[in-house]
Amino acid sequence: VQLQESGPGLVKPSQTLSCAASGFTFSSYAMSWYRQAPGSERELVASISSAGGSTNYANSVKGRFTISRDNAKNTLYLQMNSLKPEDTALYYCAKDIGYYSGTYYSSIGYDYWGQGTQVTVSS
Repeated sequence: VQLQESGPGLVKPSQTLSCAASGFTFSSYAMSWYRQAPGSERELVASISSAGGSTNYANSVKGRFTISRDNAKNTLYLQMNSLKPEDTALYYCAKDIGYYSGTYYSSIGYDYWGQGTQVTVSS
């Protein structure tokens, strides 16, 4: 499993992160974005079901961030709008572990993650 994030580093007010996945059947697995700020624990930012029909967001980013995926391109995205200095962190894409209730997906963790991409939002 390989997950390769890419992003802008020092960001504009709106920006999109990408994660190229390989080594597994991308379309069969839910995916997620996590972030970790210095001195803080890694936190779940957003998750998306395998087909993309179910998404979940941390309260801190709800309404500002959008997770999406292109299964034909084996790529996961995180569109970030209205960025704030408190969004500054190392962002990781992860192959998710969770469960479905009907079509609704809930994340409970992850088993693989990428090396991370730094997002820095200046005040």
